[in-house]
Amino acid sequence: MEIIRAGTQASVKGPSEWFTGDVRIDPLVNLDDPARVQAASVTFEPEARTAWHTHPLGQTIIVTSGCGIVQEEGQQAQIIKPGDIVWTPPEIKHWHGALPSTSMTHLVIVEKLNGKAVEWMDHVNDDQYKSGCSICENSK
Repeated sequence: MEIIRAGTQASVKGPSEWFTGDVRIDPLVNLDDPARVQAASVTFEPEARTAWHTHPLGQTIIVTSGCGIVQEEGQQAQIIKPGDIVWTPPEIKHWHGALPSTSMTHLVIVEKLNGKAVEWMDHVNDDQYKSGCSICENSK
């Protein structure tokens, strides 16, 4: 058994290869094989967002604060709020992040397949982001 004490895992800035804007990642669980689960608390400042990406075994997001947006490729963007749980099935291309006016924090839980938990793709450009936000704002 291992206890990971609060405050012993450093926060990291979300790499610009994977994110647009200011993003902080607080690691929670990152176990070695044979365990596959990874978990983190991710905070997006207003307008910050992920690049398009997929997960080989899917992804669970639990929104803990703020208000955000999530979009599956080819689908309408949706607003996500505290308490919302988002399940993205394996290999579904998607992105998520904060709305323009507020930050958003969520817990993210993924599993590694052959040591890999995510496949990063192209950035969500400003036009795609604004279009998604516009759809969400109009659907309130």
